Amino acid sequence: MYFTSTAEKASRKTLSQAILCGLAEDGGLFVPETFPQLDLHSFSPDTPYPDFAQQVLKPFFAQDPIEKHLSAFCRNAFNFPLPLKTINQNTFILELFHGPTLSFKDFGARFLAEALNSLSIQHKTTVMVATSGDTGSAVAAAFHLKPQIQVIVLYPQGKISARQEHQITCWGDNVLALAVDGTFDDCQALVKEAFRDHAWQKALHLSSANSINIGRLLPQVAYYAFTSLLFYKQHQQAAGFIVPTGNLGNATAAYWAKALGFPIREIVLSTNANVVIPDFIKTGHFTPRPSIATLANAMDVGNPSNFERLHQLYPAFATFQENVSAYSATDADIRSTIPEMYQQHKVIVCPHTATACFARKQLSAQPWIIVATADPCKFDDIIEPLLKINIPVAPQLQALLDKPTLQVPVGRNLKDLEQVLQKRGLL
Repeated sequence: MYFTSTAEKASRKTLSQAILCGLAEDGGLFVPETFPQLDLHSFSPDTPYPDFAQQVLKPFFAQDPIEKHLSAFCRNAFNFPLPLKTINQNTFILELFHGPTLSFKDFGARFLAEALNSLSIQHKTTVMVATSGDTGSAVAAAFHLKPQIQVIVLYPQGKISARQEHQITCWGDNVLALAVDGTFDDCQALVKEAFRDHAWQKALHLSSANSINIGRLLPQVAYYAFTSLLFYKQHQQAAGFIVPTGNLGNATAAYWAKALGFPIREIVLSTNANVVIPDFIKTGHFTPRPSIATLANAMDVGNPSNFERLHQLYPAFATFQENVSAYSATDADIRSTIPEMYQQHKVIVCPHTATACFARKQLSAQPWIIVATADPCKFDDIIEPLLKINIPVAPQLQALLDKPTLQVPVGRNLKDLEQVLQKRGLL
């Protein structure tokens, strides 16, 4: 199996090479040269999830140097529950937030940490990641104390929740958390600029743990494959998925699972007030813009990187329109949906999941699976005033909140970042 760039100028790579590079040298994102043809009759949702995930991912690892480690990667990374719960007869909720940092990003980050640590035998790798909230903590937790990895997390200062910031800044050791004077888009632009700089690549052996890295995106395909098959076995029909999205990584994983043939009827995206994708679906013009701060802050993305992958899957606009639909929820919609879900169904949802619940109200009576991306206890400051209740703190979060933190401020250009890293002996 080989991987090519969405920009179509870079040479094709093995999976190991693509994971280590993070971003292709032409600035594009890696995608499979072809999607493997799978025999779905050989898959069973009765299989333990780590084994099921290994079966889904195996064709992508074919003849790769780390193929022999795939089973261990899956066992080590996917050691927490993946519950599918019933809301009513045609609405279900997939809880992806039972990992160590209470977000869906634990799946991809933990798998990528296993892979990158295994690949970094000859020299240390520096993982540089931009986060709008949950990615940073998932990456920090996954890579913490991995002996061959140095982690640099860039997050927008003052634009994530206090608990999100604590989860990012409480690690130390091989994890450096930098509070950027800017937005998530500024953080992401810094990462991309560093990757394009040959001197940085040579000095730091950079790789990324954002969803731009194919090693983080592929493991996310597995939970859509597993859940769609489980639902189909239980209900003898395919469900649709409603996926909250910002940078389009989680959404792209759902579309790739569908492309592999798993029983997914359709996929609907939910966004917050950052409406680049809904606007593209309406107009055919992809127009990045500065991100808008919202209650669903992990989705505050004005230039979603994975659009390239989704567009590569559906290059003709008519085909894109036919396969991709999106609904946006304002902060007011989020504020009304969270109490509504609690009053009607006794379900507490985070602001990101609330955007999917809002979209669900506008969709058909066919079965839909709402993708719940984060534990509500991470957003107590938003949810508790709305519901007038105290949300219990999950044990995973409490363990992190008990740790001391270190925030290091940095400006929004590469020179500022360079000075901070030099001061700390990392560059």
